[in-house]
Amino acid sequence: MIRRYIPLVLALHLAAPAVAAPEGQQTLFSFIKPTDVVKVESQAASFPELTAEATPEGEVLRRYTFNAADNPSLRLSPQTGDWDWSQAGAMSLRLQNAMDWAITLEVHIESRDGKQLTSRIALPAGPAQTLLVPLAATSPRVQGMRAAPPMPVTVDGQRVLLADTVEGELSVTQVSAVTLSMSKPDAAQSILLGRFGVQAGDAAQKAVYTGIIDAFGQYSRGQWPEKVSKDQQLRDGAAREAEQLKTWLAERPQQDKFGGWLGGPSFEASGFFRSEKRDGRWYLVTPEGNPFYSLGVNAVSAWQSQTYVEGRESMFSALPKDGEPLAAYYGKRDSRSDSGASRGRAFDHGRWFDFYRANLQRSHAQPCPVAPTPLAATPAPAEAVSCPPPGFDAERWTQHALDRLQAWGFNSLGNWSDDTLGAAKRMPYSIPLSISGDYATISTGHDWWGGMPDPFDPRFAMAAERAIAIATRDRRDDPWLLGFFADNELAWAAPGTDPKARYALAYGTLRLTTDVPAKRAFLKQLRDKYRNQSGLSKAWGIELKAWELMEDPGFEAPLPSAEFPQIEKDLQSFQQLFAETYFKTIADSLKWHAPNHMLLGGRFAIATPEAIEACARHCDVLSFNFYVREPQHGYDFATLRALDKPVLVTEFHFGSRDRGPFWGGVAETYKEEERGPAYAHFLARALEEPAIVGVHWFQYLDQPASGRLLDGENGHFGLVAITDRPWQGFVEAVRKANLAVPAQWLPKAAQAPAKP
Repeated sequence: MIRRYIPLVLALHLAAPAVAAPEGQQTLFSFIKPTDVVKVESQAASFPELTAEATPEGEVLRRYTFNAADNPSLRLSPQTGDWDWSQAGAMSLRLQNAMDWAITLEVHIESRDGKQLTSRIALPAGPAQTLLVPLAATSPRVQGMRAAPPMPVTVDGQRVLLADTVEGELSVTQVSAVTLSMSKPDAAQSILLGRFGVQAGDAAQKAVYTGIIDAFGQYSRGQWPEKVSKDQQLRDGAAREAEQLKTWLAERPQQDKFGGWLGGPSFEASGFFRSEKRDGRWYLVTPEGNPFYSLGVNAVSAWQSQTYVEGRESMFSALPKDGEPLAAYYGKRDSRSDSGASRGRAFDHGRWFDFYRANLQRSHAQPCPVAPTPLAATPAPAEAVSCPPPGFDAERWTQHALDRLQAWGFNSLGNWSDDTLGAAKRMPYSIPLSISGDYATISTGHDWWGGMPDPFDPRFAMAAERAIAIATRDRRDDPWLLGFFADNELAWAAPGTDPKARYALAYGTLRLTTDVPAKRAFLKQLRDKYRNQSGLSKAWGIELKAWELMEDPGFEAPLPSAEFPQIEKDLQSFQQLFAETYFKTIADSLKWHAPNHMLLGGRFAIATPEAIEACARHCDVLSFNFYVREPQHGYDFATLRALDKPVLVTEFHFGSRDRGPFWGGVAETYKEEERGPAYAHFLARALEEPAIVGVHWFQYLDQPASGRLLDGENGHFGLVAITDRPWQGFVEAVRKANLAVPAQWLPKAAQAPAKP
């Protein structure tokens, strides 16, 4: 590709006023009045006009067009030497998207020693703004959250677009170039350019995050129809909802007390939940013998909406003062962790505040009674009777949450739901087996929730036995218990399709020392097969001079190849043994402690065929967390059907970014109005798959916009807002889809009882 050098001799004198640079901003170069201090190079891009143009807002900018090519770019560099940006906090560029749609720009800032910062910028359509790219690696995690507030925002009267994620490193005393580029645009895309320079300090960056959360826990700068601005709105909304719930609860379809549908096929009543296959379709069966399609919701809880405030109090515009009634919803915790989910996160311990329970108090607390007026000729002013501040009413919340779920067509409580809900004996529930201990772990390079438990370690079996004994205590004879999950989203592999990702568990094990039981098990498997290093060397195409060299830490197995097929077979064999040992350990213990209840699988997010096959051998149900448009996009169901086990979708959701929280979730829609149709489509496609016996939505509540305690996630994918107001349009669509399940799922001849 030919690089073009743009002569910088076009000084323009236009009548339209220029927007003044913000305080602390140093201009190095202007695309409107260029000088020869900066060298401008283009690749598959150009300035199509010799003159600048005025925007509708009266600002004068210069058009630059990226052509349809692999990597069209604009490169800025000093004519001589390097830039010293040691006194600056960010690179600044005045620019505007000249298209009617959002585009994505890639920014690269290079230093003479080869270091580089990179950032991807979502540039919305609309008026001009000042792009700020921090001169050090950063991300929203630095602010304690998964996703950053929407951009641009107004700072000191100017629209500012702060790059929220910057990767790499830079030697700020020897900055050699800045490049703007686009990745393979399908057609020419244009932007308008103004001043290029640097911004001193980090005042603008701090301003972006100041006061962004209001008194109700909502995003303060956004507007949406359901946004709350005063307490009375909460009380009025609660009153309206109460009337609606009465109507909806009265319209529920015929079900047994466990949520199984009447009028469908009949099964043997065992007194507990179980599964059965009939006429090619899998069913869950209620204790009373009726077909049950599990429509569940995860994390139905009043205790998972806290957000850290300590150290970032300026982010919140109206936290309660100590001594005020709502100060009862402060607390302290430490969520520091070395897991992948928490890596790079700040503000992960200290004081928190619970906006959700504070909003419950605002919605439902009754004012203190007023003291009676004294009998006197001149009445004294009425005074409030002294009474304690109202607190969280757990019983009211429990019954209200169950009313909601049943009115909305759900019949199951998913993982991590409050124990009080299951204890109410109105809806079946499930329990996670969270196995923790000091056993060895293996890194697959993913480790989102931590390393893989080493099932060959005797301490793992002890930890599993302890966790299962605790989880089954007082529950082994509970007919309302749907079953137990074998942990959640373990790192059975690494992301990607290359062999190092596919067999990450085997490769990661061989890199460890022989102090790790899993490595000893792998080496034993290989020695039993090959006897010595000579046999292994021949099978793997390597030169292993001594068997003991495999015992050393850091041993790297070769990649699979067609020439040496035993490499892949051996990696598979170990991963089969690993998964078999893991699931058998848990299944054997659960059969001892709770023989009447199902083991509902491992809630796979990343999995291998070996793990899924072992799960199918030892569990009653296979479970997957599918963040895709439809379940069939999550895994090959032809493969799953061959395993002949029922499948439960234990997590799915569709979020958006237009209702406050800044993250749209793993599966994101463009706007709120698309969430309901996406839910209905997912459920309809699940009903078409004869192996699927239920789907569980993640989750009941929106996450705090400023990030949850566990890992800073801050998504809008709840049924209910942080204000405890349901997302009305969404729950109406969900209810409609849920109530249609019997007609779509039950055999046509058995949808209604036969007439006498």
